[in-house]
Amino acid sequence: MERRLFLKGAALTGAASTLAAPAIAQSKIDMVIVSTWPRDFPGLGTSAQRLAARITELTEGRITTQYFAAGERVGAFDSFDEVASGNAQAYIGADYYWKGKHPGWAPFTAIPFGLTYTEQDAWIKYAGGQELWDELGAEFGVKCYACGNTGVQMGGWFNKEINSPDDLKGLKMRIPGQGGDVIAKLGGSPVSLPGGQIYENLVSGAIDATEWVGPWNDYFLKFYEAAKYYYWPGMHEPGSQLSLGMNASWWGSLSKNDQAIIHAACNEENARQMAETNANNGTYLTKLIKENGVELREFNDDVYEAFGEAAGEVFEEVRDHSDLAKRIMDSVAAARTDIGAWTAISDAAYVVKRNRVLGL
Repeated sequence: MERRLFLKGAALTGAASTLAAPAIAQSKIDMVIVSTWPRDFPGLGTSAQRLAARITELTEGRITTQYFAAGERVGAFDSFDEVASGNAQAYIGADYYWKGKHPGWAPFTAIPFGLTYTEQDAWIKYAGGQELWDELGAEFGVKCYACGNTGVQMGGWFNKEINSPDDLKGLKMRIPGQGGDVIAKLGGSPVSLPGGQIYENLVSGAIDATEWVGPWNDYFLKFYEAAKYYYWPGMHEPGSQLSLGMNASWWGSLSKNDQAIIHAACNEENARQMAETNANNGTYLTKLIKENGVELREFNDDVYEAFGEAAGEVFEEVRDHSDLAKRIMDSVAAARTDIGAWTAISDAAYVVKRNRVLGL
């Protein structure tokens, strides 16, 4: 009797195994990812490609990602619409590119006089940022997670010295996000260009200045061939967060396990890209100065004060846009005060004193 039951059980197990094979095959998921970055571009591009590959790796091929760099499937600035419409499952980019759709998108990359990398990370994960991001994303049918950061950016490349706020008047500068709004307040003309088009416009004189990221990324775009002065520090992007934005319906169709894996991959790349950027910026800054004759300049206090005044006006204009925009900006301001109070007497204070004592 026991032998008959055993054989019957074995037969059922075999039948289940036979049925399981096609079920597993059907469970495979395609994930098309479009990007705002050029292919193989050090830092931004390679980070995005690494995240796409990592999702496939962590799911052991259950989620198969197809990655398209800017221009390979859609233009860099068309990535959002491609995902919101469902034509692709995800984008990797900077959400301030979408501020024309709603100004609340900008703080989820960076805003002038905003949050550093560590402050941004704390705001998103523990101070209400992710919840507000989810609320904004829901209005457009997307779900977003932080998936990278490039830290405090340089002020930019200029073909003339910036000694006073008046030197910004009439300046045509490639600078997106609210940073561009600040330049406009000071009489400049902000221009929005994807990374792959900046160099040619700077060389041709179509623009007079540009910001991009920092020494490592900027070196490979060869801005030093077209602009002599490299200014610091950037007021416009103190902790530039990148985003994996996914079609909300597609995201909702995933299992909790797959959602957790994608979120984990984003958290991993968010930390990894920042570490990689920090590891390279010092080396490439030296290359720019010693090998390419770049002149490093610091924005003086008068210029920075003007930046701050203009940024305050932009901040209030965004708050006036809508209730959601107000709540997002107020949340950033609270994080800047509360989390920033600790930054001021920890990282910031320590680095200043360490470098003074060691003569760095």
